[in-house]
Amino acid sequence: MRVLRIKRVKTSIKGGVGSQINCESLESERRMREFLRSKIHNAVVTKADLDYEGSIGIDAALLDGAAIKPYESVEVYNISNGERLRTYAIELPSGSGRIESNGAAAHLIRCGDRVIIAAYSWISETEIEHHKPKVLILGPDNSIKNQFEGATQLSSTQAGGL
Repeated sequence: MRVLRIKRVKTSIKGGVGSQINCESLESERRMREFLRSKIHNAVVTKADLDYEGSIGIDAALLDGAAIKPYESVEVYNISNGERLRTYAIELPSGSGRIESNGAAAHLIRCGDRVIIAAYSWISETEIEHHKPKVLILGPDNSIKNQFEGATQLSSTQAGGL
């Protein structure tokens, strides 16, 4: 993928004003890398429903804390059995502590399994230095034990009281 910055320059054309387009390749913006953007670590699955159409349901407070949007693509890593899958997030009631695997995912992720839910994003070389993924570490009841941004642990005030 090539990213170009387009710059309009005013030029005179036979007494009138026209536009000339100059394109310059921005080498550092052209290279993109995929990085972890958000992670919910050590979540306990509270329900597995084979008859649902698919996805993983996640407590809205956890989605918000990890900056994951409903219907966003996520990867799920099952700590309990090593299975890995890609699906999308569905918002469940805030504060419920619910994590639910649905549809085909329920074959790989069962009630009581511990999982990691991760979202990734593509960033340019110039953004890498300032990139700080959001990480939630959950307790056994799916409450937030610790919250980090990059390598920095956030206080409960910085974490929005979560």
